[in-house]
Amino acid sequence: MITRRPANERGHVNFGWLDSHHTFSFGEYHDPRHMGFRALRVINEDRVREGKGFGTHGHRDMEIVSYVLGGQLEHKDSLGTGSVLVPGDVQRMTAGTGVLHSEFNPSSTAPVHFLQIWVLPERPGLAPGYEQKNFPAAERSGRLRLVADRHGTDGAITVHQDVRLYAGLLAADTRVSQPIAAGRHAWVQVARGAVSVNGERLDEGDGAALSEVESLEIGAEQDAEVLVFDLA
Repeated sequence: MITRRPANERGHVNFGWLDSHHTFSFGEYHDPRHMGFRALRVINEDRVREGKGFGTHGHRDMEIVSYVLGGQLEHKDSLGTGSVLVPGDVQRMTAGTGVLHSEFNPSSTAPVHFLQIWVLPERPGLAPGYEQKNFPAAERSGRLRLVADRHGTDGAITVHQDVRLYAGLLAADTRVSQPIAAGRHAWVQVARGAVSVNGERLDEGDGAALSEVESLEIGAEQDAEVLVFDLA
């Protein structure tokens, strides 16, 4: 079973400095039909203008993953972490018992385009933490590269939940297959381009929930960048 979440039906806010599309309910956008999928709670596609960003604010009890699609994203937090993310970087911040952080676009000439992803943690009260790794395009080209899971498998970042996150850069006409174990579920998010997933076309910004399937069959209709979540 596959349920498509069209890009043009997502929540949308534009504050001038921030243009954001919400796959699931977030902030001022609330839709009881779209509150998340399994442990996946937020997928926001954010574009932040040059020199602008999110000032210091706090979170608790959430695994927050950032995936940069274009530009630069500067991160600072109350753990003493400071870094600049570029395309290919994947960041995980465990909010746990509480953390303060800011996210800014340090460029004076170009916007930053990224996905902000929230995953419910396996339990409340985790110690706050931070991790960041780069996954070069060569590692993601023509395949689904594991970039996050519970155990840090194969160099992936660690997420404190039973979820596996894959990222792929697929040239047009490329096909990949991903098995889904019995009792598990999948979410596919198209960051760029267009793909078919088990026979359903998904365009840029579209997402889809899949349950009761044995595998994902993804074919790139045009050059595409996709994220795949394998969820309990």
